[in-house]
Amino acid sequence: MRRTGIRLRTALLAGALALAAAAPARAVDVGAVKDFLLDNGMEVVVIPDHRAPIVTHMVWYKIGSADEPPGKSGIAHFFEHLMFKATTNHAAGEFDRAVSEIGGSNNAFTSYDYTAFHETVPPSALEQMMGFEADRMRNLILTDDVIKTERDVILEERRSRIDGNPQAVLDEEVDATLWQNQPYRIPVIGWMQEMEQLNRPDAKAFYDAYYRPNNAVLVVVGDVDPDAVKAMAERTYGKVARGPDLRPRIRPVEPEQNTKRTVTLTDARVSVPSFSTQWVVPSYHTAKPGEAEALDLLAEILGGDNRSRLYQQLVVKQGIASEAGAYFQGTMLDATNFTVYGAPRGDAKLVDIEAAVDAEIARIVKDGVSDDELERAKTRYVRSMIFARDKQDDMANMYGSTLATGGNVKDVQEWPDRIRKVTADEVKAVAARYLVLDRSTSGYLLPQQQAGN
Repeated sequence: MRRTGIRLRTALLAGALALAAAAPARAVDVGAVKDFLLDNGMEVVVIPDHRAPIVTHMVWYKIGSADEPPGKSGIAHFFEHLMFKATTNHAAGEFDRAVSEIGGSNNAFTSYDYTAFHETVPPSALEQMMGFEADRMRNLILTDDVIKTERDVILEERRSRIDGNPQAVLDEEVDATLWQNQPYRIPVIGWMQEMEQLNRPDAKAFYDAYYRPNNAVLVVVGDVDPDAVKAMAERTYGKVARGPDLRPRIRPVEPEQNTKRTVTLTDARVSVPSFSTQWVVPSYHTAKPGEAEALDLLAEILGGDNRSRLYQQLVVKQGIASEAGAYFQGTMLDATNFTVYGAPRGDAKLVDIEAAVDAEIARIVKDGVSDDELERAKTRYVRSMIFARDKQDDMANMYGSTLATGGNVKDVQEWPDRIRKVTADEVKAVAARYLVLDRSTSGYLLPQQQAGN
């Protein structure tokens, strides 16, 4: 069963961008990154890294669940599955077997703003991978039997991953409450009643509209030469005809939010209560200059790791929380969310955890953060991800997710400098502007016996 990026934590990807400037000299030379367009409109990014004889090949389509037609939720994820079926040139399973036989790995994921397919193989197999991916970009065989079989698979995936998991059920309901207008309110995997109706015409229309080279980004990271990669891409992807120009990705805009909303789920399978509070905030694609970077650092200072304010205050000093943190999902095409969360420890009550988290936010809104705290957070933010630079898929994710959500290679490479320019006043300003409890959405996951408390 293919992996679904339902809750991809893009804050980690943003954090990894800083490695471009902070990694030791032996690491990837970002100056060697090459970016070019094929004649059919497909963008290609090549990131040479000669430390190991492997290469990661990743194709990103600028289509995700937030682009789905009304009433067809889940079609993007459904099509991720269908991409592993037979084509006019290869039998079903042939691609997977080819990767397995050379000791490689492959997978795919779907998120709100993109769908990605990736393989990690020896460099000698790179052109073969390109051939397979270019083939399934346009040559899938979509029969009614194929559709029915794979639709049953995704329906079972929803039952096991969402319906059978109280936290996942709550997450869906919180998203549907947080977002009043934007399509991020619809789950990536889809609503069951709409998934059940997905059919061959739906799949064919989706395929023809979005699986085109001019709607795709290829990222290649590893032991390769950029000129050789370009030649391979032209021999494979370059033969795929350009599709019609796509309309701009203009989606419903979130209205001003003026209420505090809560969502509560009680379930007998829950043993420890927990909560999260979310706010609608700008993403890197929609924010004013410096705002998204300030939100990233605010999340790091407030609840990024075990040296953050929430962890130190609630877990270490007061000893009332088993977990407490914050995150900012910055790499999104539209507005995004800023989240804080926590769970009690021992005899502590959930209401105490929530009050303590609110107090830490209020303290930053009132007093801000110190210059020293900010500098340590910047350094921590970079160094906490330093070893991720040694993973080719992390590099591919950095560039791919940025380019698939309206950014470019320059945005990736200049990100560390923008982070370093953030001031303490800017961090305080975004906390005061966006983390307003009267405009938040909170989710509570409670054991059955706490119902009515």
